[in-house]
Amino acid sequence: MEVPDLVVPVREGMVNQQLRYALRSWEAHLPHRRVWIIGYRPPWVGGVEHIPTQQAGGTKFQNTTLAMRHACQHPEISDPFLWANDDMFLMEPLDRMPMLHRGPVREVEQYYAARASGAYLRGMRATRQLLADLGHQDPLSYELHVPLPVRKAGMLRALDAGQGVEALHKRSLYGNLAQIGGEQIRDVKVMHRGPRFDRSTPFLSTMPDSFTNGEVGRMIRARFPSPCGYETGRP
Repeated sequence: MEVPDLVVPVREGMVNQQLRYALRSWEAHLPHRRVWIIGYRPPWVGGVEHIPTQQAGGTKFQNTTLAMRHACQHPEISDPFLWANDDMFLMEPLDRMPMLHRGPVREVEQYYAARASGAYLRGMRATRQLLADLGHQDPLSYELHVPLPVRKAGMLRALDAGQGVEALHKRSLYGNLAQIGGEQIRDVKVMHRGPRFDRSTPFLSTMPDSFTNGEVGRMIRARFPSPCGYETGRP
């Protein structure tokens, strides 16, 4: 099987240290052919393919959905490809990226409903209802902070089916409609500054504050101290 490309949506902004260390971790530990940045390419990033997109006026959900559609429609991006965010880190070498999910959406929804509200939770509920309408009564959540293997035709069908959903959970819609299966894990996002997080997993993800000021960020920066081939040397 051909090694897949790695596709990353990137928001506008000159400083993105999470992306810098994510690239270092991917180069070291995640088999891939090329890196494609969709959206904004920071000036210090080199050796990647770039698809600029217009982000002004869109929400982060709309921007990433547009980026996903661009990736699926681009003839030079591999099929399948790996979809990753700029705050996902690989801490150990992998032979290939496994298919992973977070368990039933109903359980993830209960977790978020007890802690927060807003567009993300509304999008989760709307996506779950859409899946129920399409015959998936107890769907799985694929909203993990780890790379996701994506096949273009299946994702495009999911994006078309989810048009009109305010904050579409496109990973989950795709995963269930395409019946990709996978292994269940807990989400690896570390949102706090403290030392208590799972250090045994090969996957980590951070918030800007936990990366800059937290123990998890210090550990990631210590693991990957040297520039990689995707850095130009410019600040």
